[in-house]
Amino acid sequence: MGRQKVFLDKMVSTFRIRNLLLRQSLAECLGTLILVMFGCGALAQLELSKGSHGIFLTVNLAFGFAATLGILVCGQVSGGHLNPAVTFALCLLGRERWRKFPMFFLFQIIGAFFGAAVIYAMYYDALCEVHGGFDTTGPNSTAGIFATYPGTHLSFMNGVFDQLIGTAALIVCILAIVDPYNNPIPQGLEAFTVGFVVLAIGLSMGFNSGYAVNPARDLGPRLFTSIAGWGYEVFTIGSGWFLIPVFVPFFGTIIGVVLYQMMVGLHVEAEVRERRSSEQENVRLTNVNSNNSKGGTKEVN
Repeated sequence: MGRQKVFLDKMVSTFRIRNLLLRQSLAECLGTLILVMFGCGALAQLELSKGSHGIFLTVNLAFGFAATLGILVCGQVSGGHLNPAVTFALCLLGRERWRKFPMFFLFQIIGAFFGAAVIYAMYYDALCEVHGGFDTTGPNSTAGIFATYPGTHLSFMNGVFDQLIGTAALIVCILAIVDPYNNPIPQGLEAFTVGFVVLAIGLSMGFNSGYAVNPARDLGPRLFTSIAGWGYEVFTIGSGWFLIPVFVPFFGTIIGVVLYQMMVGLHVEAEVRERRSSEQENVRLTNVNSNNSKGGTKEVN
C-alpha cells in the first residue's frame, strides 16, 4: 500500500494540469464524448439491427440519460455544458467569461468526434456486414447514426425553424434549472433535470431531423464520418444542411435567452433583490431603534 500511494502521489504531481480553463475544457470533452457515445450507440443498435434492438423511444431515452451522465461526469469541474449553445447562453448572461466559449466549443467538438469514433469501432463489423459499406443516402444509409440529416419531407427553411425552436426550448428550460432566483433545483439533481429536458425535446421534436440542437454533437461526428468512409458527401446532402445544426442553434439560443429573461428571469430576480433590500433595511431600522432605546435609558437615583 505504501508503494502504491507513493506511485499515485507521483502520478498526481506529474500529470496534474494547473491551468483551470484547460482542465474545464478537458472535462467538457469527456462529458460530450459520453453524450455522443451513448446516444449514437443507441442509434447504431436501432439502425444496424433493423429495429430488433431499439425503437424511437429507446434512442431518446439514451440521449436523455447520456446528457445526465455526461453532466455528472464533468459538472463539478466545468459546469457540464456539453453544448456550445449552453455555453453561449451563459456568456450572454454574464455568468461565464467569453474566453471559455471558443475553448469549450473546440473541446466539445473533439469529445463528440471521439464519441462517434468509439461507436464506429464498436460496430464496425456490423456496419460492413449489415449494410456492406458506408452510404450517406438510400435505404442502406448509415451516416444518420452519427450526425443529423433532414427528413425527405423537410425543406431548408423548415429545418431552420426546427433548430431555432428546439434550441430555444432547450435554453429556456436550462436557464430555469440553473436560475438561483426561480425555484432552484436541489443540488445534485440538475443533471437529471437536464436529461429530462433532452428527453422531452427528443420525444416531441425529433421527427424532422433528429433534434441536434447542439453544434458540437452534430459537427464532431460529421467530421469523423467524412474521414472514416462516408466522404465529403456528409457536408453536401440537403443543399448544405450541415450548416443548419452548426449555426442556427446559436440564433435559437439568443431567442431562448431573451424569452426567458423578458418573461421570467428579470422579474423573479428583481423581486428577490427588492425583498432582500427590504429585509436589510428592516434590520438597519431595528438596530437603530434598539440603539436609541439603550441610549435613552438613564438610571435614576
